[in-house]
Amino acid sequence: MSRILVTGAAGFIGSHTVDLLLAEHHTVAGLDNFRTGRPENLVLAHGHHRFSFHGADVADATGFEPIVAAFRPEAIIHLAALVSVPESIAEPVLNHRLNLHATHVVAEAARRYRVGRIVFASSAAVYGDAAPPIHENVPKVPLSPYGAAKFASEIILLGHAAAFGAVVRCQRYFNVYGPRQDPGSPYSGVISVFAQRYAAGQAPTIFGDGEQTRDFISVHDVARANARAATTPGLATGAANICTGRPVSLKALAEILARHFPGAAGPVYAAARAGDIRHSCGVPAAAMAEIGFRPKVPLETGLAELLQVK
Repeated sequence: MSRILVTGAAGFIGSHTVDLLLAEHHTVAGLDNFRTGRPENLVLAHGHHRFSFHGADVADATGFEPIVAAFRPEAIIHLAALVSVPESIAEPVLNHRLNLHATHVVAEAARRYRVGRIVFASSAAVYGDAAPPIHENVPKVPLSPYGAAKFASEIILLGHAAAFGAVVRCQRYFNVYGPRQDPGSPYSGVISVFAQRYAAGQAPTIFGDGEQTRDFISVHDVARANARAATTPGLATGAANICTGRPVSLKALAEILARHFPGAAGPVYAAARAGDIRHSCGVPAAAMAEIGFRPKVPLETGLAELLQVK
């Protein structure tokens, strides 16, 4: 059992990570400023005596460091972020504060209070439009301020690890989906958007020919990967893709979802959007070897759960 601080605890991935850590009997402190996180995501967590919550902004060192000083975590899982690529383009200064400066604050707090491990929510966006299969060592050519900040954050954390001795695990998430993902938000995943459209009796829109592919991974699997990265003994610093290694086309995704809505209209096709990545699929070998992570939730099972929750 460990003491683990989770930033962005009320968010989509954060709340599932908190729930799993508590189920595994860890003591968890959650932190969120509710910019995009939701209080209702932590309903289960608030029922545990091993959970405490702090309404704070991780990018504000004067508010964040006292929490670290009081809680004395053995690991920090840093999930708080600006998670919208379009918003990072529209608001690059905000992107810098929430996605890069906040990482520096976390790294400095970890150094000051001797936190032994930092797990960082990175992204496949660091690879840009790299051709699959995508290994961790392919060139990093981010195409947005969001992707650039994620990669720069990795560099900051790796530098702290080398200089001050903490273990850093950079988790490069691919296309995460599942319950608690807000389909109405501008950065929601395509699965949540398609599911919402079908549930409302409306046809989903596919931009392009539908043959573009993504590596969809359940939020339950991502939460397990986070827990393993935070608690597995003897880990070395490194980065790993958190993915399934199985590409799925958007056309196939729409067909799978449509089976749950007999009589639903088929997808509507629109012109491809500038900047959209054609194919994205990661290689999960490093996560398997280094943190013992294997995705367990088949896409069909994950989609059925998502639709039930809706």
